[in-house]
Amino acid sequence: MTFTTPGSSTVLERIQKTQKYPEARVIVLDDDVNTFQHVANCLQKIIPGMNEEKAWKLAHKINNEGQAEVWRGPLEQAELYHHQLSNEGLTMAPLERC
Repeated sequence: MTFTTPGSSTVLERIQKTQKYPEARVIVLDDDVNTFQHVANCLQKIIPGMNEEKAWKLAHKINNEGQAEVWRGPLEQAELYHHQLSNEGLTMAPLERC
């Protein structure tokens, strides 16, 4: 038999579980439509922290290897950058979750 006194309650310990926020890769594909200049300009305009030198290196990598990862990070931001680059006419691979 269990007795409880008025005003007493059972205290449950909260277990905190940290989950990593989903990340994704933004990948631009090579095509026969976009120029190096257009690709580099779009990358600089849309991807935070992208400078001219890095944008041109990525444009050449896209041309030479058929694709390049241009950004990696939180899924929501990746979706935004993917959408914006696509709207600029770049050929995009589907988002890849990391």
